[in-house]
Amino acid sequence: MNRKLLLVLALISLLLMASLTGCSQLGTSTPNTTVPQTESSIKIGGSSTLSPIIAKCADNFTEEYKTWNKVDPSLPEEPIVIFVSTGGSGFGVKSTIDGTFDLGLVARNIKDEEKSELKDGKTFQIGSDVLTIAVNPKNPVATIKPDISREELKKIFGGEITTWKQLDPALPNKNIVVAVRDLGGGASEIFDNAVMKGTPISKDAQQIPSMGALAGKIMDNEMAIGYVSSGLVNQNPDKLIALTVDGIAPTLENIKSGKYDIGRPLLIITKSTPTAKQQAFIDYLMSDKGLTVVEDLGYIPAK
Repeated sequence: MNRKLLLVLALISLLLMASLTGCSQLGTSTPNTTVPQTESSIKIGGSSTLSPIIAKCADNFTEEYKTWNKVDPSLPEEPIVIFVSTGGSGFGVKSTIDGTFDLGLVARNIKDEEKSELKDGKTFQIGSDVLTIAVNPKNPVATIKPDISREELKKIFGGEITTWKQLDPALPNKNIVVAVRDLGGGASEIFDNAVMKGTPISKDAQQIPSMGALAGKIMDNEMAIGYVSSGLVNQNPDKLIALTVDGIAPTLENIKSGKYDIGRPLLIITKSTPTAKQQAFIDYLMSDKGLTVVEDLGYIPAK
């Protein structure tokens, strides 16, 4: 059996499973991953922070309605099929522009050059996120030096401060394990703008392909430090500790007031005017039902 036929059969099998269950599918995509293309499905992807939120909403949406005509009588009686993939904010923008995704997921501001490619599309903000400076609860820094300055952060992430003892004499003389998102992630750009100000990240820093994996690295390593989405810290209060920055804690009050400003929007983008089915799902995401999922997962809903 040739390779092309195998690919066709695999795709048919995948689509039949999705149609029968009506469920969303969350997978990790890279620029080399083929996203299933069907006329009746909605293909969504990008930010690894946003993907779990959208996947949960898609599951709720398909479980509630099952077929499109139950969402809106003017829509056909077809099973709801929604594919959700990860790959980073940059990948989400690129794949929306080239048509791979119907809806792109972006956890950063849209760049001017990207706006020109998306001028006929729409942008929806479903919520906001901040990047906390997170450590393992077993790291003594959480009790000895729970507040850190931006200048100290710049030196740690830039490779000038390499041991915890260099940061504070009361801390152990152990190497600091710096964990950061890869350059395709929206978090890296936000952290650079808010903290690094153009200073390059240390060549010894570990670049992690998703925000969930970055959080996992800190959970598994007592000497690690990294910038982690507030939602993941809120979901794992016994496994991640957020340090204050220049005396300001990433509390909901400080985030809403703008005092804690290492933040980013959570956006859904399209290249053109959404179809009726796409708009119906976007409307669900922006409704109280969708925004409740944003809040339940520890992020700040748009309303």
